[in-house]
Amino acid sequence: MTQIFNFSAGPAVLPKEVLAQARDEMMDWHGSGMSVMEMSHRGKEFMSIAAEAEADLRELLAIPQNYKVLFLQGGAHSQFSMVPMNLLRGKKSADYLDTGIWSKKAIDEASRYCQVNIAGSSKDKNYTYAPNQAALKINKDAAYFHFTSNETIGGVEMFWTPMTGDVPLVCDMSSHILSRPVDVSKYGIIYAGAQKNIGPAGLTIVIVREDLIGETMVGTPTMFDYKVHADNDSMYNTPATYGIYIAGLVFKWLKSKGGLAAMEKTNIEKATLLYDYLDASDFYHSPIAVENRSRMNIPFTLKDASLDEAFLKQAQQNGLLQLKGHKLVGGMRASIYNAMPIEGVQALIAFMKSFAQANA
Repeated sequence: MTQIFNFSAGPAVLPKEVLAQARDEMMDWHGSGMSVMEMSHRGKEFMSIAAEAEADLRELLAIPQNYKVLFLQGGAHSQFSMVPMNLLRGKKSADYLDTGIWSKKAIDEASRYCQVNIAGSSKDKNYTYAPNQAALKINKDAAYFHFTSNETIGGVEMFWTPMTGDVPLVCDMSSHILSRPVDVSKYGIIYAGAQKNIGPAGLTIVIVREDLIGETMVGTPTMFDYKVHADNDSMYNTPATYGIYIAGLVFKWLKSKGGLAAMEKTNIEKATLLYDYLDASDFYHSPIAVENRSRMNIPFTLKDASLDEAFLKQAQQNGLLQLKGHKLVGGMRASIYNAMPIEGVQALIAFMKSFAQANA
């Protein structure tokens, strides 16, 4: 049987070791006689799973003690509303960096609650780069500054942290969280959907500084109040229990691999392999500015777009799945998250070489 490599942008590939452990524990978790999916979220068994998952995440990201870790639901889309509802705190405006489709979605949602100042944009070059610090127009009276550090669809990643002074920094890290070390202390809020680098769809992680909790705008739904979740250890309602369990296994897997510094080294190696091949080829093209090329999501095009369908069909026949680019941008996209082994990238390049030779 051909070995399968899944390049999906999300829900995405998970470590085989994690899937194997989940399989082995499916019917009976640690002698409890229950599957994790059957456990009460308030029972001692699941409470221990959640507590250990949080402790391991705190260790991996070196999260300071004055930050709360929340296990929520609703994906990044819910955070697009929860952030202004919790952080405006009487102010009328917020700064947003416009770097692609996901930042645009956040901007559109925030516009329902406040005046949005576009502090920087890469729309002028079709979102193929990210503005630098010098290009930012930061409003010192803004309630917060929001940016998307990796645009999953466009393949643009920011490898630096905006300096915003006293304005709290908010970041959607959905598609690169845990792929490299991050200085959490520079941020007011970090949020991420789990379905890229953490676990199955249905879980959202929010890391929020304590001083930003507790002053929501009038009319905020109870479920959109960070303080409610923080005061109840993410157990105000039934959380995504199985998602938290899998996330905890992924955190253990990351620790066994040497943590985030070791993972970053591997991710650089994988991304460099693919970008080097793209740059050396006249059959394929990477549209993204070199300094902003994502290590997680690598979009590319074929010189002859009429060959796209043949490329995708033959790739699938060779065990290379989910390479079609997003419908809004077209082309191809290889998502090579933490769990994608380097062998998967090597297999993709080998196929790309043979396809180019056959269709030159």
